[in-house]
Amino acid sequence: MLAATTRAADESVTDAALDPKAMREPLPNAWYCVGQAPTLKAGGMRPVELNSEQIVVGRDGAGALFAMRDRCPHRGMALSKGRFDGDTVMCPFHGWRFGTDGRCRDVPTLSEKDASDFSRIAVQRFPIVESAGFLWVNPHLGPAGATDLPAVPELGFEAAGSLVVELEVEASFDLTTLSLVDPGHVAFVHDSWWFRPSKELREKVKTFQPVPHGFVMSSHATTTSSPIYKLLGGAPEVEIEFRLPGIRLERIVAGEKRMANYTFATPLTNNRTMLTNALYWSMPLLNLLKPLARPLMRQFLTQDQQVLQHAQAGLDRKPTMVLLGQGDLPSQWYFRLKREALEAARAGRSFENPLSRQELRWRS
Repeated sequence: MLAATTRAADESVTDAALDPKAMREPLPNAWYCVGQAPTLKAGGMRPVELNSEQIVVGRDGAGALFAMRDRCPHRGMALSKGRFDGDTVMCPFHGWRFGTDGRCRDVPTLSEKDASDFSRIAVQRFPIVESAGFLWVNPHLGPAGATDLPAVPELGFEAAGSLVVELEVEASFDLTTLSLVDPGHVAFVHDSWWFRPSKELREKVKTFQPVPHGFVMSSHATTTSSPIYKLLGGAPEVEIEFRLPGIRLERIVAGEKRMANYTFATPLTNNRTMLTNALYWSMPLLNLLKPLARPLMRQFLTQDQQVLQHAQAGLDRKPTMVLLGQGDLPSQWYFRLKREALEAARAGRSFENPLSRQELRWRS
């Protein structure tokens, strides 16, 4: 396994100090994908669900993003049900108006003689950024603590086209995220002619090394037998990175040609997770294949959805997992990285990646 760096603190002390419940929940202070950025136009808003929090995201008239709790502090009405004029959101229940900074701007039902001061009323705001064609929100409500959060994904090249498929999974965030780092399930869950034409299990040997808030399977030449890789020609080089909280970044290079296959897990509630798969390419001609690629991508994601939902039902009956062999080590690394993020936040210190370079072997 990836060796842990030496720590002065005793592990038993660390375990006792960390709230066990926190390890069963998504990281509270991290960026999560909440939808495609191009679908949110200037002057528009929409509701999103994130880790059981109802949030309304939008763009003001100038195109600047905002995110705030989707709840009017007056009577609890969802602000996303109201009207947005590009500057203020009006609650449809009593007409209270809130700026995109969350501050109450007007309470039209007040009389001229009412001494109530509404200027101190505000709706909770959340950080929001745009990257790789998606919106990312941090739902953290606690103290700021350390500022070295996992970075939001970037693309790294100019895409000539892209394709996005989103699918809701009735499974926990942790179980869904483990599927992003589990190499062993591919041969059995994704047994499709267009993705895995060879049915023979072969021993894989890959080198992994730590990166900020995660680990990466170092760049390596891959087989050209897959129809996907044949589109690129030559001998594609592939690099796969996992990054907290639940992000898988696959980068494919063949000469000047570039492709990227990004997958994000987003916690909706404690037993529902959104899986988002985004495919990008630098070759304009591949845009002609989008009508064919979309159903294949959905089929691939649906295979994950179905097996995860069945697995979740098993874990609901007996919530234990037996992780065995080197193929399961990336799953163990996920929990180690998550624990370190929680411990660093609790101690108010910077994140220290507990992993080191390691060669793994498994059959797939």
